[in-house]
Amino acid sequence: MIVEIGHFALILALVVAFAQGTVPLIGAHRGDALWMAAARPAALTQAVLVAMAFGALMHAYVTSDFSVLNVINNSHSTKPLIYKISGVWGNHEGSMLLWVLILAVFGAAVAVFGRHLPPGLSARALSVQALIAFGFLLFILFTSNPFERVALAPADGRDLNPLLQDPGLAFHPPFLYLGYVGFSVAFSFAIAALLEGRVDAAWARWVRPWTLAAWTFLTAGIGLGSWWAYYELGWGGWWYWDPVENASFMPWLAGTALLHSAVVVEKRDTLKGWTIFLAIVAFSLSLLGTFLVRSGVLTSVHAFAVDPARGVFILVLLLVAIGGSFALFAWRGPALMPGGLFRPVSREGALLLNNLLLATATAVILLGTLYPLFIDAVGGAKVSVGPPFFDSVFVPLMVPLVAALAVGPLLPWKRGDLAGALGRLKLAFVLAAAAVVGIWFVFDRGSVLAVLGLGLAAWLAVGVVVEIAGRIHLLGIAPVASLRRLLGLPRAAWGMTLAHFGLAVLVAGVTASSAWKVEKIQTMRPGDTVEVAGYTYRFEGARDVQGPNYAATRGRFTVTRDGEPFVVLEPEKRLYPVQQMPTTEAAIRSTFLGDLYAVIGDAEGNEGGFVTRLYFNPLVPWIWAGILLMVAGGVASLSDRRHRVGAPGRRPLTTEAASAKA
Repeated sequence: MIVEIGHFALILALVVAFAQGTVPLIGAHRGDALWMAAARPAALTQAVLVAMAFGALMHAYVTSDFSVLNVINNSHSTKPLIYKISGVWGNHEGSMLLWVLILAVFGAAVAVFGRHLPPGLSARALSVQALIAFGFLLFILFTSNPFERVALAPADGRDLNPLLQDPGLAFHPPFLYLGYVGFSVAFSFAIAALLEGRVDAAWARWVRPWTLAAWTFLTAGIGLGSWWAYYELGWGGWWYWDPVENASFMPWLAGTALLHSAVVVEKRDTLKGWTIFLAIVAFSLSLLGTFLVRSGVLTSVHAFAVDPARGVFILVLLLVAIGGSFALFAWRGPALMPGGLFRPVSREGALLLNNLLLATATAVILLGTLYPLFIDAVGGAKVSVGPPFFDSVFVPLMVPLVAALAVGPLLPWKRGDLAGALGRLKLAFVLAAAAVVGIWFVFDRGSVLAVLGLGLAAWLAVGVVVEIAGRIHLLGIAPVASLRRLLGLPRAAWGMTLAHFGLAVLVAGVTASSAWKVEKIQTMRPGDTVEVAGYTYRFEGARDVQGPNYAATRGRFTVTRDGEPFVVLEPEKRLYPVQQMPTTEAAIRSTFLGDLYAVIGDAEGNEGGFVTRLYFNPLVPWIWAGILLMVAGGVASLSDRRHRVGAPGRRPLTTEAASAKA
């Protein structure tokens, strides 16, 4: 009965979404306050109905209701509770329901926290949100119904993909979807602004917190996914430029550009058309990621390779949403007033450079991701675009971006002095040069680019410290006064500092782990030893262990350094009997300078030998630390009271804007 209630709630949500997507939009066009006012209760009702449907599906999973086809295909009675819950979104149908739930929750949040928005803008934005939800609810109900029953319920289910039975994958999809779907709010505000014919500082102030929230969630989601791939897949890496990885990375790049351009609109009332364009692009790339993962056109450990017919439905939604929004932008965008002027050397100029580099990086990743699909679609030979291509085009774009991040915040608005800003960064230059020289002579004289990469990370890290030191007049006034200024800094300033410093830490971790990773692959028997980066691994043998719903072979390595015991590592090779699928569980010991990483593979011979892979991954913990700092920066900025007190009042429409609106 609960399953039927959930299905009925989903049908009612479709009806409410249609009403919410049409009535307030017509009311805004006609200036009818009553019709516009229907948007808020409709948004709240839609969120409640979708939440009921999602709760019904979760109940079916938790209680192992094997009369539901979705539960049969993705659950098992012996599965731990956390994986029964995460199994709800560990499949195509359930993940789409989660997608729509988050979309409805964001719409309800706009309705609750946007009570001070102009009625027309609010009604249009909530209508656009509802139209997106309407399309995806249609998709779920007609092609991906999660509540489909079977005539004869089996005794047990077929279990969830063992790769997804992991804490990292339990939390990765919700955070990723919160980021994907979060950009829908910026998209809805952009479409509403185009329909209204007006973009100003108040609009940017309303859009920024929603964009910042989406960016923060997406950063966390990408970090969790990378962390999962690092320790679960047993290959010793954390990023492979997999097409589905790219599908999440592209909206992040576009969203990062959108965050920075929205600041220019708010502070200087310029780059308005470009900011609208970025809002459309960020969400369009999120929709593209949804299509790539669910269309069946990609093969990936991250993808739901399902019936391609579903991909056709999503492709139609994609064409309507993206094509329609860009057509509207082409029609109404030129009518937007350009705003204030600025010199190339200025804070605006630095943010524009940031945007151009991020947009170019997004474009080349999009090209590399879709090119093999285009070639295959036209009957060409199979081609593969992998890490060498992406590394060769992405890294050169990021070098000037990271270098400019230290300079941009030191430039004033409208007109700046580049020489003066660089003069304030003398300490950063000296310390970065010292880092380069020290690493070159003491550590490695062969990897020139890696050494320069660490120098670039040091340049940005010290530049961030110099910028905040300038804000508090460190060494220029009494220490107590500097401390008082430090404690009084806006949280948005702390957020920028944490995010930029986190990026510097991330760059250092990425550079070192890519350039200096040590890998040893061999067959080891009990008593054998292998030297890896100054650590001695001794294989003590392996034994069989039984997990809650799997059987495993657990290896044991004792690791010593300079003859002294350091750590014991116990990697596992698991077999899930229901799906007869093996997984690898790496054993990892993190230190400040890197990770000791051990993997046990298949048995070799009759003498207790096993294939083993042993790694030392330099500074990999810095990658996760950098991501955490960036997420902390996003949270700190979101907590700034300026995002909670509302936007400044709007100025009256100019004659040009009024005529454009008409």
